[in-house]
Amino acid sequence: MTAFLDYFQFVLAPQMITGLSLGVAVVLVALGLTIIFGLLDVINMAHGEFYAVGAYLALSLGFAGVSFWLLLIIVPAVMLPLGYIVERGLIQRVFNKPDRHVTTLLLTFGLGLVVEDVLKVIFGGNTQRPPTPISGAIDIMGVLLPNYRLFLILFGLAVIAAVALVVNRTRLGAVVRAAAFDRNMAASLGVPVSQVYAGTFAFGVALAGLAGVLLAPVFSVFPTMGRDFIFLAFTVVIVGGMGSIMGTVVAGLLLTQVQALSSLIVSPVWSDPILFSIMVLMLVVRPQGLFGRLGHA
Repeated sequence: MTAFLDYFQFVLAPQMITGLSLGVAVVLVALGLTIIFGLLDVINMAHGEFYAVGAYLALSLGFAGVSFWLLLIIVPAVMLPLGYIVERGLIQRVFNKPDRHVTTLLLTFGLGLVVEDVLKVIFGGNTQRPPTPISGAIDIMGVLLPNYRLFLILFGLAVIAAVALVVNRTRLGAVVRAAAFDRNMAASLGVPVSQVYAGTFAFGVALAGLAGVLLAPVFSVFPTMGRDFIFLAFTVVIVGGMGSIMGTVVAGLLLTQVQALSSLIVSPVWSDPILFSIMVLMLVVRPQGLFGRLGHA
């Protein structure tokens, strides 16, 4: 029993906490991804690069002396108009074409490559890491929990709950869900569908930028960070159900725990293949994912 308690205290519990903090951050990125797909029916392959842009904005402004607490407001506020411009200037130009799914996928994939190269030109290819804004750790029943990871978990869960509340319990959320369910009917009732689409895309981009701010002190900042992270976010969205907020939250928290705990048994290089295997199994057994899609629940 003593050996088990020691293993739980010094190995298992810290690993689960790491998985939980990563899971909350992944959900923030995947939420924007699934909301964009659920409303626009667009797979945004540049979403990971928006996450990287948020991290680099936080890094640059932080080195300029801007407080971390202000960055939590400033960076999403900057990402909002950026997302709006991308949706209005690029996505809408090909949105109504017959081959929209392929065209928008290729368009956003190309945009992601361009953004990644721009980040390399401006900031270089070296990995950088901003200082941790909250130092120290708290002892919970013998388990040391870093204060910043505790903040990341609590703040991230609060943001996730707020997004779910807005989408499911407010008039604005009802308008978004109506536009997702039947755009023509919503337009006939006076809903400015095109503006709803642009605003929702911008909101998803802002969530990705916020995740970049939160994760920069934990996982460092480098130009390809978006490409590495987006595969995990896509896995979460597919397992949870494309367009489902609840599915994204559940799948994100479960899959990151699987990733964290499996690394205790097998080599960490197998963590991604394990997650992809779960995704493939889900596509075979239940192609729609764990839950329905946005606007159809």
